[in-house]
Amino acid sequence: MAMKLKTKIALGGLFLFVLLITVTVVSFFYFNKVSQDAKNIVQDNYESLNYSREMLRVLDSRDDSASAIVVFEQNLRLQENNITETGERELTESLRQNFNKVKDKGQTGLLAINIRSNINDIMKVNLKAIDTKNQAAQVAADKAKTIVTVCITICLLLGFTFQFNFPSLVASPVAKLTEGIKAVANKKYSERIHLNRKDEFGALAEAFNSMAERLDEYEHSSLAKILFEKQRAEAVINSLKDASIGMDKNGTVLFANQQALQLLNLNEPDIVGAEKETVMKRNDLFRFLLNEHSNSPFKIVVDGKENYFFKEVMELSHEGQKTGHVIVLKNITPFKELDVAKTNFIATISHELKTPLASSDFTLKLLEDERIGSLTSEQKELVQSLKEDNKRLLRILSELLDMSQVESGKIQLLIREVQPGELVEKAVLSVLNTAKQKNITIRKEVADSLPLIRADADKTTWVLNNFLTNAIRHSAENAEIIIGAQQKENQVEFSVQDFGKGIDPRFKDKIFDRYFKIPGNKEGSGLGLAICKEFIDAQGGSIGVSSEPGKGSRFTFSL
Repeated sequence: MAMKLKTKIALGGLFLFVLLITVTVVSFFYFNKVSQDAKNIVQDNYESLNYSREMLRVLDSRDDSASAIVVFEQNLRLQENNITETGERELTESLRQNFNKVKDKGQTGLLAINIRSNINDIMKVNLKAIDTKNQAAQVAADKAKTIVTVCITICLLLGFTFQFNFPSLVASPVAKLTEGIKAVANKKYSERIHLNRKDEFGALAEAFNSMAERLDEYEHSSLAKILFEKQRAEAVINSLKDASIGMDKNGTVLFANQQALQLLNLNEPDIVGAEKETVMKRNDLFRFLLNEHSNSPFKIVVDGKENYFFKEVMELSHEGQKTGHVIVLKNITPFKELDVAKTNFIATISHELKTPLASSDFTLKLLEDERIGSLTSEQKELVQSLKEDNKRLLRILSELLDMSQVESGKIQLLIREVQPGELVEKAVLSVLNTAKQKNITIRKEVADSLPLIRADADKTTWVLNNFLTNAIRHSAENAEIIIGAQQKENQVEFSVQDFGKGIDPRFKDKIFDRYFKIPGNKEGSGLGLAICKEFIDAQGGSIGVSSEPGKGSRFTFSL
């Protein structure tokens, strides 16, 4: 049965533990042996020397008393029980015999030469034994040191060899697996890992090889299909008439059809696969397309001809996640040309119609002159009706001419410093007669000491006049209209407030669109407010409206 990696690691740890125990046991054994030898020297020979010194002390004291004899007897008896060395027993027995003779014969002196000689010989034997045992202990210590050193050296060599070789048991297969995974990550699906092992790493290598084989099969089986789909997608993209540029969520350009490459003046390798920041640095048009967020048409010169395009951005998503977007440039040049032709046609027709209308207006005035002849009441009503129709036609033609001027981009501005109060006065004077017909009061609320503004006086007055005219038209008789001018930060805000029926919130955002008329409103052409917005925008100002149904409307612009 194959040994698992966990078992190998556990056995490796056990091996190191056994080495440590071996060194500990050997060291303890020899250190204990040396210690025991030294202890034996102290316990045996040192005690014999001590007994001998006590007996010599009694002899040297020349004391013949019974107590001295008792002390000598006690130490002699202890010596007899502590015989450990060769020859020590004979010397001790001789000492006993000599001591007994002296004691039995009743001699008074204990300084017999034989007794002292026996004691000295016993001391010599023990001193010699101490020296011999000391030398033996030194030899044993040296031997123990050598054995322990050899044992530690062997264990260290085994441990170092184990420590050097054991990590490769784990590191080597991990390194091979890492290389294999990197190769697969780089789409080298032919990579295989060969580990002649039966543990977990062997099983992991087999699983890796199986995965790589499956990926290799999938790569080769799907490659032809993927290439076919890629070519078909490129053909579809290039067949689009509109210039199209696709990018993923990270800003990498995925495709650009031939129309887009022609406008950008780039080759496909220069943009496809590149990061958007890189392309933006070297192509102004690409940078403009990414930075421009308005919906206004823009002009691109292609082969010396002006072309107009409208940008449309389509977001791409998959399973609720944003995956990228496509920029589509719609060529609106034909429509722009038709629009210009339309504008020129309207301007020409409007200009041509103003002359006969002015002539007919003069004729109607002559008919009202009593010097030419008197008119019946019915005829006066008809003439008055014709005059109103004439005025309405002239106003519509004037608005058409103004709009033609705006659309053609030929607004002529005469910017100079003007007093806001003067503009308000001129606008009010121009509508007084119209306001009197409905008995409407116009109240002026102009702040004192307003600063001068830079504006085109005629066009700004025209805007105020248009606001006032609309306010009069949508106010009831005997109503009030407020026209004002106030300073707000570094701008002057003009306003016209009426108290009519107001504007439905649904139509507030469309009120300044061209030709837009609130449903049910039959008066006007739907151009007046659009022209107002163009005039104010051209002067760098802002225009707006606030209204509440049933409470009136407040039109404002700031310069």
